[in-house]
Amino acid sequence: MTSLPVVSLTDCADPNALARQSARIATLFGATPTVVPLSGPDPEGAAALTLLDLLRSTELTGGPTQPLLVLVNIAPRDGHWPNGVPFCYFRHGEHLVVSTVNPRILAPLASYLGLAEVQVTDVREVLEAAAAGWADLTPAQVEEVVRTQFRSLWYVPLLARWLTDGRPVPAQPMAVHPPAAQHVRVAVVDNFGNCKLDRPAVDLPGYESARSLAVHNRREGRRVRVRCYDRLPDVPLGEPGITVGSSGIGFAELVVRGGSAAELFGLRQGDQVLHLTS
Repeated sequence: MTSLPVVSLTDCADPNALARQSARIATLFGATPTVVPLSGPDPEGAAALTLLDLLRSTELTGGPTQPLLVLVNIAPRDGHWPNGVPFCYFRHGEHLVVSTVNPRILAPLASYLGLAEVQVTDVREVLEAAAAGWADLTPAQVEEVVRTQFRSLWYVPLLARWLTDGRPVPAQPMAVHPPAAQHVRVAVVDNFGNCKLDRPAVDLPGYESARSLAVHNRREGRRVRVRCYDRLPDVPLGEPGITVGSSGIGFAELVVRGGSAAELFGLRQGDQVLHLTS
């Protein structure tokens, strides 16, 4: 059994769910996973930025890296799928990502990491191929996994195990496209109250010329002008500013130096803060 580092991003975040998922992954991979609960008001946006940051963190190493497995379980909030959205997989270098087919999570990877397509799996097709080829599963067990609504617990760790073992898992390619939305939103509010936005600072109109931008103040119900700065130390103490943050490919952050931008502006993850064409 290969001991592979596993990171799981999930919106099934209660202690019972985390314990079950951790135990199942540890049993299959021989190592305790890092399970990151994403249970805020916009888990899709948080997962998109977190996945991008996670894959980016494996770069600039100066040499070979240890392969990493990332599991992403954030279903689209569209109610389109009768028994849950399908799961797909792709590789980023040596790293393997198994994820729900969620455009909001995958699209940023197309823009900033060059992801062109993913391999989409069908639960029944994969389970039946495994049972016929390499897995000791009875027809009743296959049916149990196929019919369950809790596929992130029962199916995804198996899929990941079989992929890391090099099994011939059936799948169909699906193209991934960059996001088309023009709204800039808060993806993550960090522990300092900085609002990590979902776009690079250089994509914000007026940022490079250090102009001020009209930012939505949710607390006051109006737009206020916030100046752009090159780096956080350039923002005057106690003042708000928009600057290059620590996430993504130079993604912007709305900050208050020495304070909390989330508190000052009344913002939380998922909130729209400005429009790219404004």
